Amino acid sequence: MKINSVEVGSFRNYNSAKLEFHSHTNILYGNNAQGKTNILEAVFVCGTTKSHKGCKDKELIKLGHDEAHIRMFIEKKQIQHKIDIHLRQNKAKGIAIDGIPIKRSSELLGLVNIIFFSPEDLKIVKNGPSERRRFINLELSQLDKVYLYELGEYNKALMQRNKLLKQISFKPSLYSTLDVWDSQLAGFGSKVIISREKFIKNLSVITKKINEKLTGGREHIELLYEPDIGADSFLSALKKNREKDLHFLSTSTGPHKDDLCFINNGIDIRKYGSQGQQRTCALSLKLAEIELVKEVTNDTPVLLLDDVLSELDRNRQNYLLDSIDNIQTIITCTGLEEFIDGRLSLDKVFCISEGTVILEK
Repeated sequence: MKINSVEVGSFRNYNSAKLEFHSHTNILYGNNAQGKTNILEAVFVCGTTKSHKGCKDKELIKLGHDEAHIRMFIEKKQIQHKIDIHLRQNKAKGIAIDGIPIKRSSELLGLVNIIFFSPEDLKIVKNGPSERRRFINLELSQLDKVYLYELGEYNKALMQRNKLLKQISFKPSLYSTLDVWDSQLAGFGSKVIISREKFIKNLSVITKKINEKLTGGREHIELLYEPDIGADSFLSALKKNREKDLHFLSTSTGPHKDDLCFINNGIDIRKYGSQGQQRTCALSLKLAEIELVKEVTNDTPVLLLDDVLSELDRNRQNYLLDSIDNIQTIITCTGLEEFIDGRLSLDKVFCISEGTVILEK
């Protein structure tokens, strides 16, 4: 698949802008804080309905404006589609596909498969568990609509159970209703756990192969899913921990506590790996996403690289560039010096300055 163009209005620091992309390599360059990443964010929002930064809709709207618009034209298996996103202050976003409004954002997911790679992703290995859960959720939700639904229902049940725990402290008669929410939480949570386990298992196989190539066979990465609780024992654990949860007014167990472990030659590199090992593992992980999307969807994703090349050494840069040779890529950077040796064809080049886009090639 490929993205033909994206248009934004009152989005971040842009009054309005339109970019028509090449089917291969697109470069957005300019000084820092000019709006390069904002274009990538607009593409990601149009493909997933969410910001890659986890920002709220109102934070995406240009200061002093009440609403923002993003429009993206894509081509998938020789069929053209138009995606419209309407962001509003203090209101739910509006989404339309080919001019037809949709009620649930899940109807959009899967139409576009986007992989976003930023310098922050290079820290995913050493950052906290919440970052790794967010990575799992973002990628798995694009590949599996059932997972997206089950995760959404789990989060709703979790919020309701936590609310009930607080209410019981004032109204003990509500205690018996915990059974209902325990059942809901365990039902959807068990399905989330099973889906994550399968996803990580498949991703681990691909990541290991890529990492071995990157390190010349010196390192052997294994991804291990660390569920907070097993799918079969979730309900009993909720009942066992009730008094503890009532004391702390929060649900203490479940997939919202999960983590992802990275083992390199028997060592947990989250804690004991060098910065080089952690970066190589993170790069392998992102490249494995590309292969997994190809495998699951029988199509290529669009890759968004946000100033990543400057964070990688020459060996990792070359491997990354070789790996993306056949997919549409949109790259941000501060200058074109990184590409002057011809390692990457500059099919289309945009200069970004103070929220203005200038096509140079």
